[in-house]
Amino acid sequence: MTENHRLSPGDTAPAFTLPDADGKEVSLGDYRGRKVIIYFYPAASTPGCTKQACDFRDSLAELNEAGLEVVGISPDKPAKLVKFRDAEGLTFPLLSDPDKAVLQAYGAFGEKMMYGKTVTGVIRSTFLVDESGKIEVAQYNVRATGHVAKLRRDLSV
Repeated sequence: MTENHRLSPGDTAPAFTLPDADGKEVSLGDYRGRKVIIYFYPAASTPGCTKQACDFRDSLAELNEAGLEVVGISPDKPAKLVKFRDAEGLTFPLLSDPDKAVLQAYGAFGEKMMYGKTVTGVIRSTFLVDESGKIEVAQYNVRATGHVAKLRRDLSV
């Protein structure tokens, strides 16, 4: 297989419009003029993804105070996202990308190592998109546990 296309700081963030847990369309353009953290995760309600989402939830007030919005994107259907959001009390948008087009556009889907084997799937990734729609931070293969704390340190939040 080929190497995934990776985004770098300074690149234009790929535009998207995806349904949230309630089926409402959310676009990257909705965040124009604000900074937004977009994170891609493999599957709602799994241990690692739950830990990561709860870390974002628990840090959301500080992130918002620093002028940062948060959006999570996975291949899950909206019905699964509703259950995940409600079970964990998540207060930021979770978007559904079942055809993985946005995941691929951000380089967050492709070959990865899992338990010593090469598999194809969601690459846990986080991006900070600035007010003008440019990538400010691009992080691939992030860890579910401790990632939000590291991101906050990196961003001085």
